[in-house]
Amino acid sequence: MKSCGSMLGLWGQRHPAAWVLLLLPFLPLLLPAAPAPHRASYKPVIVVHGLFDSSYSFRHLLEYINETHPGTVVTVLDLFDGRESLRPLWEQVQGFREAVVPIMAKAPQGVHLICYSQGGLVCRALLSVMDDHNVDSFISLSSPQMGQYGDTDYLKWLFPTSMRSNLYRICYSPWGQEFSICNYWHDPHHDDLYLNASSFLALINGERDHPNATEWRKNFLRVGHLVLIGGPDDGVITPWQSSFFGFYDANETVLEMEEQLVYLRDSFGLKTLLARGSIVRCPMAGISHTAWHSNRTLYETCIEPWLS
Repeated sequence: MKSCGSMLGLWGQRHPAAWVLLLLPFLPLLLPAAPAPHRASYKPVIVVHGLFDSSYSFRHLLEYINETHPGTVVTVLDLFDGRESLRPLWEQVQGFREAVVPIMAKAPQGVHLICYSQGGLVCRALLSVMDDHNVDSFISLSSPQMGQYGDTDYLKWLFPTSMRSNLYRICYSPWGQEFSICNYWHDPHHDDLYLNASSFLALINGERDHPNATEWRKNFLRVGHLVLIGGPDDGVITPWQSSFFGFYDANETVLEMEEQLVYLRDSFGLKTLLARGSIVRCPMAGISHTAWHSNRTLYETCIEPWLS
């Protein structure tokens, strides 16, 4: 009597395809496992703080990013903290530039910038002066992008004898321009003085001619997305629409971004960015100025979708 093995061997010789049929259920065990698909890592995130802030202020934002985008390299730049944030903005731009260059160099796929309040202006200047930046998303978090014109606690602490109506006398002097807040003070009733005296905002807005205007505009347009965040209950940014490049006219009527001369002239690239679909506006009510970076709903709605 033939053994079972010999019978199978004889059957396999007569019916070669039989071996394939017998082995089919075991093929997954016999073949090497396919490598697991590699998930692309998230781009690094760089966070720039605002006036009187420090890196500690962003601990909640850091937690949110780690939860929703695990493994993301997040750097909260610890420069010009506290009262040092009053230093002239061009000085701060230079310091932050030196800090972001090595981070960008290690991220060939690009980085994301999250810049809060005054820090949003620092970051916009960085995008203008850096001809090799690789910023995918620039997230401007409640930043006075078209300037500030309001009586706030900050101003009362800094200039206790002045109100917004006469602060131009200080801010539009050479001495006043040594304070960061005066670098973006924008008095709609003294436009000529603003244009002549502003050593920062009027320049990055392209409102005043300077030799680097064309190059700065080209650099700014390298950004992938410009995400603008702000809201009516901010309580500090005045007018709050400045977060969306809106601002007062001489009658203190707010003109939206599309009505601003810097947009109509496309002086630094806003109109071009909007035309290519690169500007995102995310207004949120019910959030005060100091809560933008700790509000979970705001993060999930306006920030998290852009951290690719």
